[in-house]
Amino acid sequence: MNRSRLTLPIAALPLAVALGAAVPRAALAQEVQVTGPLAGAPACRRCRIYREGRIQLQPFVGFTLQDEFSRTIFAGAQANYHLTDWLGIGVWGGAGVLHLDTGLTDQIADRGVSTARNRVSLPSADGFPDQIGRLRWVAALQASFIPLRGKLALFQKLFLDTDFYFFLGGAAIGVEERAATDVDTCPRPANPQEPNCLESQAARASRVAVAPTLGLGLMLYAAGMVGISVEWRFLPFAWNTSGTDERGGGPEGQFPDGVVDAEDQIFHVNHMINVGAAIYLPAEPRIGD
Repeated sequence: MNRSRLTLPIAALPLAVALGAAVPRAALAQEVQVTGPLAGAPACRRCRIYREGRIQLQPFVGFTLQDEFSRTIFAGAQANYHLTDWLGIGVWGGAGVLHLDTGLTDQIADRGVSTARNRVSLPSADGFPDQIGRLRWVAALQASFIPLRGKLALFQKLFLDTDFYFFLGGAAIGVEERAATDVDTCPRPANPQEPNCLESQAARASRVAVAPTLGLGLMLYAAGMVGISVEWRFLPFAWNTSGTDERGGGPEGQFPDGVVDAEDQIFHVNHMINVGAAIYLPAEPRIGD
């Protein structure tokens, strides 16, 4: 009799363990989520609403990156109005106030050789800096999205409110390139040993390129109405940065054809870094609930 009484509980142990494992545990977690001290609480209380309902005025300076022949220093400004704390619309624009030739341009000017084969692309080596393309101005209409915000600690002493944003829109770019040149129409020099097309090397043509613009930025709020921003901007479009005959002839137009024209414009993803000082109006940000 005693043995049978012990056998029944022991035999029931596997069933009890199985039933216990099958009991859902989500209910306990759900109870903590619903009834815990943070249930329904916002992510941040009494936060400063830096963007919503405010105008942002921001002068900036910037410079282009990864340039082949000429780096452009820009000065400009942007103005944005923020419909919410995470969405703003505005305009951005700048002028190329300084152009710095790269080391490659200097090397071509010092060591380049003009021959009968490249007489339209490089009429003279020392004149090469006159034929390269340059960016003169940029203007854009864009929307900004601010998905993240927080605080940045500097040396565990200074804490700054920050937000991370990205933007996209459409841009118009003022481009200055070498004017269209045809080797067959270049005046022949008096000395057959001299290169022709010399006059065309410094001839310039301006146009407006239309391109998308997009990028990323980080805003640091130094005070209620002042912020410091760093932006990385992209302007992808095709242009002739070297002023040389690159395409237009041969199979699918992939070889030089003796003409410098729109066929020689090559697609570039143009990069630039901008640093700006933002002023927000009204001067004091709203305090959240």
